[in-house]
Amino acid sequence: MHFTLRQLQAFLAVASTGSFTQAAEYLSLSPSAVSQLIIELESLLDYRLFDRSTRKVALSAAGRTFLPSVRDLLRQMDTTRMVATDIRDQAAGLVRIAAPLVIASTVLPHLLAGFRRRHPKSIVRPLDCAVEDLVEKVASRQADLSLGPDRPVGPEVRRIALFPSPWVVWCAPGHRLARMKRIRWSDLAKFELVTAGRDHEIHLASMRQQMPEGSRVMPQHVVDNISTALGMAAAGLCFTLSPAYVESLAQPLGLVRRDIEDPMPTREMSLYLPADRHPSPAAVAFADYLQKKLVTARPESSHQRAD
Repeated sequence: MHFTLRQLQAFLAVASTGSFTQAAEYLSLSPSAVSQLIIELESLLDYRLFDRSTRKVALSAAGRTFLPSVRDLLRQMDTTRMVATDIRDQAAGLVRIAAPLVIASTVLPHLLAGFRRRHPKSIVRPLDCAVEDLVEKVASRQADLSLGPDRPVGPEVRRIALFPSPWVVWCAPGHRLARMKRIRWSDLAKFELVTAGRDHEIHLASMRQQMPEGSRVMPQHVVDNISTALGMAAAGLCFTLSPAYVESLAQPLGLVRRDIEDPMPTREMSLYLPADRHPSPAAVAFADYLQKKLVTARPESSHQRAD
């Protein structure tokens, strides 16, 4: 079977809109041209993709089964087209850097501004992603670099540790933890905890295994985003644990930071680079700039100088 890209696009457009007319408008074609593309595709497949009537168009059982594969294929085509464009543009100094939301929205913009002043012809494109995807973004060539907490890497990616950021308590000013002079892990077990995301949950579980039974902290809530965890803490519902670099999000909410004594675990802010290929000159320049600024400044808020 030899489908054309246009046939698959027509199928997805009709399946999404439920209308040949609307699909035609989306594809900038005539309804008859869209209908012809569907007829050709059905002829190749030897089964009907749609149940047609005078009033509506609906996917057939075979069409519903076929749809996810077409959607995935066209999504991959879009990614391939973007990568091809980015490869062409690397000569002009394009750098794609992936970072989790808290870094992409606070620390990274100031660094981009400072780099742009030094390298006005370079273009840095931030890609916000989950912490769990930092390594994969570089390995799969979707990003030239990644910036974020320490993660295990494979042979395709190398990690450079930039600075340690301690795990700290964030709580509302009226919370009992905010009034304690010293905080130990055994103290935290007495209060309700919310953690943010699978990555935080895994690291907290790892820390918990290394502590005595009475000092092990169990989360009562696990949410997807650190902003949600901080918001719950700000409302006094619970406290949250996270690396100190989230300070720029915590401070506007009026949260109090409290350090934890003995032990004080840390996350390493890390830079991820490809190990199986040579980065572009622009990517190398931006990586060098990040190392210089972050290793010396060790930022834990978005207010550091980046020029």
